[in-house]
Amino acid sequence: MNIYLVIFITLVAAFIAALAQIIFKKNIKGEIKSVKGIIKLAKNQMVVIGLFMYLISLVVYLYALHDAPLSFVYPTFASTFIFVFILSGILLKEKYPIHRLIGVVLIFIGIIIVGISL
Repeated sequence: MNIYLVIFITLVAAFIAALAQIIFKKNIKGEIKSVKGIIKLAKNQMVVIGLFMYLISLVVYLYALHDAPLSFVYPTFASTFIFVFILSGILLKEKYPIHRLIGVVLIFIGIIIVGISL
């Protein structure tokens, strides 16, 4: 498989996983430290959609992994951190201190270094 296609597929998987995280954050309400709370959470339609999105992300990730080295695909999947950072700022209106932004930039640089090493 073309390496650019592997990168694209891995980024799609990471983006879907990041969206699932946003769905979880927006829809986990109340106490989940009890069995009753966990059952209520399992009945939450949006949480179930988030779990389904995680499953889709896993399938897409496994597809990318099938034809590319793990040492390349897994670091590229770390772009999930970047997507969560961006989406939580846009959709959840989260504010970030500069050191968190620097961390995300370092993750991005690491992904680029891994990418050009092929």
